[in-house]
Amino acid sequence: MLRKTKSYNQPKHELLTWGNLLDEESGTFPYNTLRTMKLLKELFKIYSPSGNEKKMRKFIKWWVRNNIPKATIKTDQTGNIYVTKGESETYPCLSAHIDQVQKTHSKDFEAIETKDYIFGFSRKNKRQEGLGADDKVGIWVNLRCLQKFDHIKAVFFVSEETGCQGSGQCEMSFFDDCRFVIQCDRRNGNDLITTIGGWTNLCSPEFVKAIQPELFGYKEECGLITDVGELKERGLKVSAINLSCGYYEPHTDREFIIKEEVLNCLKFVEHIISTCTDVYPHEDDDCFFGRNGWDDSWEEEYEEAYQSIECNLLNHPSLTTEQILNAYKGYFFSLKEGDLRQIIEEVKNINFIDDDNDTGMRLLPNHESGMGKENERIEAAIL
Repeated sequence: MLRKTKSYNQPKHELLTWGNLLDEESGTFPYNTLRTMKLLKELFKIYSPSGNEKKMRKFIKWWVRNNIPKATIKTDQTGNIYVTKGESETYPCLSAHIDQVQKTHSKDFEAIETKDYIFGFSRKNKRQEGLGADDKVGIWVNLRCLQKFDHIKAVFFVSEETGCQGSGQCEMSFFDDCRFVIQCDRRNGNDLITTIGGWTNLCSPEFVKAIQPELFGYKEECGLITDVGELKERGLKVSAINLSCGYYEPHTDREFIIKEEVLNCLKFVEHIISTCTDVYPHEDDDCFFGRNGWDDSWEEEYEEAYQSIECNLLNHPSLTTEQILNAYKGYFFSLKEGDLRQIIEEVKNINFIDDDNDTGMRLLPNHESGMGKENERIEAAIL
């Protein structure tokens, strides 16, 4: 059951008020000023690893309470945050997750902004560190739209990166009066995700047509597991999509964002909210692949590839991404190169840390591994 949140004191670190972010003369957000990125950079400073999202949860609730006083904030026992603004028969709904994968976040971490990019950096340790832009950009889009629109819902899920745990236990009744659900949780700048893997359709063709993705340079693609996919698996009855939002090399310390693409994503979301005022029903009855269908090949191969690549990397930490790709090319029929690259990035980030002397990667402590017979052919191909 949802419960109203208790009162919280202002967090100790420096926070932003909405007035700090507005144009002093017009009271609007000028897209061509550095001011636009101020809130996003503040989000990047908050370290929010999966399972320990307390600081981010506290910030979001504080920020909404102080900048959108008419919004209603509720939470559940899992830690998810539900925000409703205004009274309406139906609402547009936005989704984001508040956890991140990166293992390193120094005390002097700062988000460095250039003309075109933002990346994380520690001056003391002289190294780049991940922003957690996956999915802090999505959080930023949610907050921006909550302030702009009079009638809107937003949900902030915990622990997406460890298997969609938050969305897997959320209150589905929150979505009963929603027109559609938008999540901004995809790398790159122009992917419109309308299917997850090969098993879950997210939305109706009518919704795709109505949102006019071509106006913003977006094209339909198939994506990986994320919260809107989990919601559809649990019976969400309206259309949902996942959008690229301008971050690159997620889950790594090389992560960065392209500001122009981040802003383009925000404009696209604002366009959808403004123009799509109908309910766009959709139920995934015609899905032939995956967890609820007769062919689980993509999911099974993804899991098999993950285990195999992890095993090989644990036994041979010096292997490069290209060596692994060459060895696995054509071995898994259902997986594309992008799927394999995603697996490699996740395995390296979870199991390895940067070498102190910048000579490569080394294992995280307390790791034991063995080589299964099914991996011997792959190991031979790599070596």
